[in-house]
Amino acid sequence: MNRLASPAQLRASLIRWSVFLVPLVVLLGFLAGMLSGSGAQNPWFDNLNKPSLYPPSATFGIVWSILYIMIGFALALVCSAWGSRWRTPAIVAFVVQFCLNLTWSPTFFGAQNMEAALIVIVVLDVAVIITVWLFFKVRRLAGWIMLPYLAWVLFATALNWQFVEANPDGGAAAPISEAQRIEF
Repeated sequence: MNRLASPAQLRASLIRWSVFLVPLVVLLGFLAGMLSGSGAQNPWFDNLNKPSLYPPSATFGIVWSILYIMIGFALALVCSAWGSRWRTPAIVAFVVQFCLNLTWSPTFFGAQNMEAALIVIVVLDVAVIITVWLFFKVRRLAGWIMLPYLAWVLFATALNWQFVEANPDGGAAAPISEAQRIEF
């Protein structure tokens, strides 16, 4: 017998990895966004000059939710590929790029540092490209699933650059509303 596992065992492994990794990736992405103050109710961000490329705010929650599900599944595909010699480097690359991904929101929104966030996202771009390449080496489907994520991260890089250009003072001169409404 030249197989390490039967097709049924491989499917079961993929299902187990998916059930664990997809919710974990979604949860970590959600927490990074929520804890950093991204999205609604961020007076600093609300008062920034928005570039023309900036889509409606609701787009980000929808797109990131879909992308986190996709990249979680792509990671599950890689994790369940026990026989691949590229499996471990691909998993390590994913963890590195995902940590960079989770760092961007606290840097941009939490620390309100668009320039540092730009550096983080450029490094993230490189890390995602490496991850996609390694995922293709492990399982072609995993690589294909990662391509929309790469495209979105590259778009986010252009958007981050435009925010830096549109707000040369880092948003310090943006008018702050006199009263903030707090809802419980």
